[in-house]
Amino acid sequence: MQTAKNDTIQVALIGAGGMGQGDTRYATAIAGVKLVAAADIYDARLARVKEVYGADVFTTRDYREVLARPEIDAVIIATPDHWHATITKDALAAKKDVYCEKPMVKTIAEGQEIVAAHKKSDRILQIGSQYASSIVFEKAAQLMKAGAIGQLNMVEAWLDRNTATGAWQYSIPPDASPENIDWDRFLGNAPKRPFEPIRMFRWRNYNDYGTGLAGDLFVHLLTGLHVITGSLGPTRVYSCGGTRFWKDGRDAPDVMLGVLDYPKTATHPDFTFALRVNLACGNVRENFGFRFVGSEGQMTVQLNGLTMEKVPRETEPGYTIDTFAQSTREDFLRSYRKQYPEQRPNADSIKSQSETKFNAPPGHSAHQEHHRNFYQAVRSRKPFFEDSIFGLRTAGPSLLTNTSLWEGRACKWDPVKMVEG
Repeated sequence: MQTAKNDTIQVALIGAGGMGQGDTRYATAIAGVKLVAAADIYDARLARVKEVYGADVFTTRDYREVLARPEIDAVIIATPDHWHATITKDALAAKKDVYCEKPMVKTIAEGQEIVAAHKKSDRILQIGSQYASSIVFEKAAQLMKAGAIGQLNMVEAWLDRNTATGAWQYSIPPDASPENIDWDRFLGNAPKRPFEPIRMFRWRNYNDYGTGLAGDLFVHLLTGLHVITGSLGPTRVYSCGGTRFWKDGRDAPDVMLGVLDYPKTATHPDFTFALRVNLACGNVRENFGFRFVGSEGQMTVQLNGLTMEKVPRETEPGYTIDTFAQSTREDFLRSYRKQYPEQRPNADSIKSQSETKFNAPPGHSAHQEHHRNFYQAVRSRKPFFEDSIFGLRTAGPSLLTNTSLWEGRACKWDPVKMVEG
């Protein structure tokens, strides 16, 4: 199936929670995109879809009924993480184009399966980590490629939050019951257990269904890093953290730090990536950013803009000779001043320091642009770069930070073969 250039792209939503309905708003804000079907395991969310998008929207608890409908061109997959791989493979097999929320998969093995399924299909598959479509990140990539801060040697990234919803304390509806929720379908391949609505509505808190800070937020940070540097991924991954503040029964950490070593490539030297997420940061509601540290300056990147600071390197290396004997000091200085003659300061010798800012244009939304890129790809059949391979190259190392935390060890990763080393 190929959508004609001027035809309406008919979309189905699978997983009508907060992210799914948010994705749908961005999608339907694009001319020629229409929601025609939705699947969710909670009846009230399906009712909400009809309230917003019309009574004629087909709704079901069983996503397979959506995939069986021939009029549907593309699907948005916004389920809990443990369902991503199964539904993505089924959607590709059903000849649907796929927008799948990050992380693409819950396990690295699933990632290999998705890459294989995508290669066999003729479908568009785009992962929903929207930083890939940020115009600010695109500008940062241009500056990095041009050597604006010299040789890159370290990158720091952070995402701090201090709100209950930011820490995944989502509302639980008062009518939640086995009658209006398909609990068995929610569990899927997760361990069987009695009905417990908190685990469904706050699923990110539980490792049975989600991937914690690694899959929800580290993937975003790796996406930004890979876009800006052109990196394929790290070779070594280590992390630490734990549940420090949200003592609410969750088994996913609320503080996590990772250190990833990136190898030298044809486009950049080797560097270290340090990242952190804190869901109980007491001085800010939410703060996100990157700091790229190079030999000639540094670049701080956020969603709404970037700042580049450059400080000229000293022309002399300087010396540390105070502990030498007097005669040795004199010999050293004679040799040093032959190579670096002493200059009397003057106006021309004052070195300039610079700070350059680039701001996103008013109204720019990486979320909106990411959906625009997807539906443009659906029409043109020219895929956006955040495909299954890009998705595994960000999800794989992120998932290994969980492994490192749980097993107390550093993990190796092959960024080319996309397997644990």
